[in-house]
Amino acid sequence: MDARPVRTLYSDLLGRWNQRDAAGMARLFSPDGHVVGFDGSQLDGRDAIEAEMTRIFTDHQPARYVGIVREVRLISPGVALLRAVAGMVPPGHTDLKPEVNAVQTLVAVRDGAGWQIAMYQNTPAAWHGRPDAVKALTDELRRCLNQTT
Repeated sequence: MDARPVRTLYSDLLGRWNQRDAAGMARLFSPDGHVVGFDGSQLDGRDAIEAEMTRIFTDHQPARYVGIVREVRLISPGVALLRAVAGMVPPGHTDLKPEVNAVQTLVAVRDGAGWQIAMYQNTPAAWHGRPDAVKALTDELRRCLNQTT
């Protein structure tokens, strides 16, 4: 499997978030796509995703994502799983905020038009009681951040 299109889909997702492009972000999803947000909120369908992203981007300027893909695995023909980690840089800052590091999972489906997101989950990487693991992830994300700035 050529993982590049699925990696690009994930990169585009983070890019649309960073650009505060609600409509562009929603278009990356299949019509019945699903999101589980960092706070546990759930969005069902492209219209709900666009509406909530519009609300978020209108109400405040969110932190910028930097992500690292850990794995892309073909589950079956036309279905792929992407696992990633991500950090966020708050507006007006140049460094990550470790307490909002996340583990992200994306399920992509391919149809005639290409790959779309069927499911995206963004889970806090709190790793309670393991400060060394949090530091190691933050350091890795910082290296990625420094390569992109």
